[in-house]
Amino acid sequence: MATIGTPYIAHAKADADGRLVEADEVLARLQRACGGSIGSRIAIPELLALVEKAQRYGLRLARQFEAVDGENRVTAWVEIAPSIGGSGESDGSTIDVVNWHTDELPPENETDAARRRVEINRHLADCTARLDSNQRLLAIDTEAPDLAEFAHVALANVGKPWTDFVRLPGNAHQQPLHWRLLDGTQCDIDGSARRWTAHLEPLGQPQPGSAGFVLYLTADSPLAGAISEAEADGADGPSFGRDLTPVLRQPINRIIANAETIRTKLAGPLADEYSSYAADIATAAQHLLALIDDLSDLEVVESEDFVTAPDRIELADVARRACGILGVRAREKGITLVAPPDGEGQLAIAEFRRVLQILLNLLGNAIRYSPNESQVWIRLDRIGNRALITVADQGHGLEKEQQEQIFEKFERLGRSGDGGSGLGLYISRRIARAMDGDLTVESAPGQGARFTLAVPAADELRDKAR
Repeated sequence: MATIGTPYIAHAKADADGRLVEADEVLARLQRACGGSIGSRIAIPELLALVEKAQRYGLRLARQFEAVDGENRVTAWVEIAPSIGGSGESDGSTIDVVNWHTDELPPENETDAARRRVEINRHLADCTARLDSNQRLLAIDTEAPDLAEFAHVALANVGKPWTDFVRLPGNAHQQPLHWRLLDGTQCDIDGSARRWTAHLEPLGQPQPGSAGFVLYLTADSPLAGAISEAEADGADGPSFGRDLTPVLRQPINRIIANAETIRTKLAGPLADEYSSYAADIATAAQHLLALIDDLSDLEVVESEDFVTAPDRIELADVARRACGILGVRAREKGITLVAPPDGEGQLAIAEFRRVLQILLNLLGNAIRYSPNESQVWIRLDRIGNRALITVADQGHGLEKEQQEQIFEKFERLGRSGDGGSGLGLYISRRIARAMDGDLTVESAPGQGARFTLAVPAADELRDKAR
């Protein structure tokens, strides 16, 4: 701790629940910049972690933390002293800022800005299509009811320019035009009363578009009356997965995309605190979207006719794919994902997409609940006629009674505020058992957890003989 005479820059107080109840201006300003306020939970992630650690263990801490207040990176040194109440438990803590330094963040380069625009278009799109380098249609994917006719006609004419299936304003020029002229243009589509905007993402380097394009079609408004009265008045009511999920996904994706547009200031300059609010909105909407996906999956896996499509797959390939998808999230926490090394493999009979879904859930949980700067491993094995893939972490581990609880529906073991639904492991085990496999866990407090997916192994020699 600081010696006598240390000049403190700011003082603050937090209560037992991590709320910032008092703060001098320099810390209060950072709290607001991070989306919080005086009286709300500490919104500065690294400072909150230090306060919680000091209060949990009753320790006086002197540590450095980092944060971003809009345009600047803040590096500060704080001293935290927990206050112990009459019950022997912490009833809050004092926070003293000893040192404070800011560095201006470099402006976002055009490459990053373009990447964010693509992500926004992807979230907003009601229809996605793959085009070749001449903008000829290769594949199309949409769940929008008013695009059913459009998709049917387009798929029956694969190989033709996508502009043949829409009506462009002032369409007097030979189509398709250069992709830069079509990017952001509005169009009308037969069968839909809505107006559409087309966005083109060029693929290939060094010449953009040399490997083709991804076409995103975005409607100017949500689709009204997506569920018919007959469906709504039916004996069983509308299906969440079949009917409600597409309807809910569209406006939530729009919320995410608009919030990201505000947060990244693509629409123009904006005060930092409002950019932070937009980030909170986007995060909350993403959590809601994940919950909708979980509820939709729940309906599917609990239906009597739920089956999987088993095939001969390589578990090492699935593992490396999952690590690639979640690599950025892991690096944000300094967590290293250790995939099976090249050359190692384990053949199995299972559905690739479903095994990937289970692994993404297991890895996502490991990243969420593991300490910073730790490791998460994926290991392969085989016991008898079972192919095994294990995700092991260095987290806090689970008590014996928690190990069965964790697979129950909506079970979160008392955790709150982490954005989880408590359905992921329940759904994953249901899928595993539908593939004639199982999902189990081994753990001990303080020793991390090891989740193992077991599925039927593939006999390489027998499969080749076929």
